[in-house]
Amino acid sequence: QVQLVESGGGLVQAGDSLRLSCTASGRTLSSYSVAWFRQAPGKEREFVASITRNSGNTYYADSVKDRLTISRDNAKNTLYLQMNSLKPEDTAVYYCAAQRLGVNHYGYWGQGTQVTVSS
Repeated sequence: QVQLVESGGGLVQAGDSLRLSCTASGRTLSSYSVAWFRQAPGKEREFVASITRNSGNTYYADSVKDRLTISRDNAKNTLYLQMNSLKPEDTAVYYCAAQRLGVNHYGYWGQGTQVTVSS
């Protein structure tokens, strides 16, 4: 199985930038499609962005489009989320997740990293 560990969260002001990282171990990240999700206090977990296994196509939630960018570095076995122009509503625990070929769900998850954006 693959293990995922997120890092890079913190406390920032509105308009600031952060880059989140998700490093995989146990398996090579290139074998998986990967995604970022987030969960704000009192709300359900929501999809943020994803990048596919082979083509590298990216997908974004409307709420983060044009501000957040997902990317992957297979040589480093790492997934990134570049977050620009952060807003207080971006405050949440951010999780990375991995999806195996032939599986229609994200079966592997990290522990999450907290992002807090002050007004």
